[in-house]
Amino acid sequence: MLIQISIAAEPIVGRLVTPPMTKTALIVEDEIFVALDLERILVDAGYDVAGIAADRDSAIAAAPGCSFAFVDINLRDGPTGPEIARRMAREYGVKVVFVTANPSQIGDAECLGYIRKPFSDAAILAAAALACEEEAIAHDDVIRVVSG
Repeated sequence: MLIQISIAAEPIVGRLVTPPMTKTALIVEDEIFVALDLERILVDAGYDVAGIAADRDSAIAAAPGCSFAFVDINLRDGPTGPEIARRMAREYGVKVVFVTANPSQIGDAECLGYIRKPFSDAAILAAAALACEEEAIAHDDVIRVVSG
C-alpha cells in the first residue's frame, strides 16, 4: 500500500511549518544493473530515489525536486552526462557526482566530484553525504573536483 503525505506551509500557532530538507537522489545511468545497485545502496541508507534515467531528456525531466544525482558520462544517447550535469546544476540546483569509468571525459561540467567504476557501497554513501552536506567519512574512492 502506498501512502502519500503532503506537508503544507501553513501557519500553526504563529509558526510556519516548512518541509524538511530532502535527501532525494536521481540516478542517471543506462546500465540497468548498475542503476539498480546504486538505488539499493541509497535506499538501504535511508535516501529517497526519485528515479532512474537512461538519457538526457528523461534526466532533465526528473531533476526538479532532487537534491543530488549520480550521473554516468556515456548514456543511451551518447556522452551527454556532462551536459546533463551542467543543466541540472544551473536550472535546478542539483548537486552532481559522476559515477564513471571515464573521468577524463568530465571536462568542465559542474559537479562535486566523481567515483570511478567499479564502485563500493562506502564510496557511494560518502559521496551522497557530501552532496547532502552531512558529515561524511573520507573515502579514497570519492574524488572531489575543485575548479580553480
